[in-house]
Amino acid sequence: MNPWGSPASVRMILSDTRIREAVDSGRIVIRPFRADCLGTNSYDVHLGPYLATYVGGALDARRPNPIEEIRMPKNGYVLVPGQLYLGVTEEYTETHGYVPFLEGKSSVGRLGIDIHSTAGKGDEGFCNYWTLEMSVKVPVRIYPGMPIGQLIYFEISGPIRRGYDTKASAKYRTVSPHPIPSRMHLNFPGASASAEGRSPRTGRTPAGPAGHGRGARRGRARRPRARAAR
Repeated sequence: MNPWGSPASVRMILSDTRIREAVDSGRIVIRPFRADCLGTNSYDVHLGPYLATYVGGALDARRPNPIEEIRMPKNGYVLVPGQLYLGVTEEYTETHGYVPFLEGKSSVGRLGIDIHSTAGKGDEGFCNYWTLEMSVKVPVRIYPGMPIGQLIYFEISGPIRRGYDTKASAKYRTVSPHPIPSRMHLNFPGASASAEGRSPRTGRTPAGPAGHGRGARRGRARRPRARAAR
C-alpha cells in the first residue's frame, strides 16, 4: 500500500466521485471550486484575465527572457498564428497524493487552440495557478473566464520522498495569478534568478502600458496529512 491507501499496483484516473472526495479531504484544492465544472473524470478550468508575450527578439535559454503582459478586455482578445502566448488559469490548485494532468477541452481544440506545448503534466505537491503555452492555427478571439482546459488526476504507485512543494530545485513555487515565463536559465551553472530590469519572479519588465496586471499572491501551501482512501 502507498501512503494514500491505494494498492501500489493501481494507477488509475480519478472519477468525479473520487475527485470530489479528494477536494473534501484537502488532498486536491481548486479555488474557486464549482460543482458544475466537475466532469465524469476531470475538472474544467478557465482562462484567467492575463496573457503575456516575449519581447526582445530571439529567446535565449541561458538567460531570463522579458515578457510584456496584456490584460484581456471583456470583449476578448484575438490570438494570431506564429505567436506564442503565455496564459494562466483562473483557478489556483494544489495536488497532494496524485499527479495532475492539464489537457485542452475538445471544443477549444476544434477552434485550433493549443493550450500547452510540452508541459501538460504537473507534479505531486504542485501548488499554484497553471501557466499555459498557447498557440493557434488560425486567428481566434478568446475571452477571460472561458473554459480552456480540464484537469485529470492519476493515482500514484509507491511512496513519495519529496513533493514539488518541498523541492529546493522547484522553479515555479512562488504563487502568482499571472503567466510565468520560462526559468530554464536556472538549469545552467552559475545562473541567477534575476536580471537587470526584470522581475526575478516572472521576468516582466517593471514598466508597461496602463492596465497591465502587477499584483501577485504569495504564499506557501501546507501539505495535508496522508489519509486512507475512502
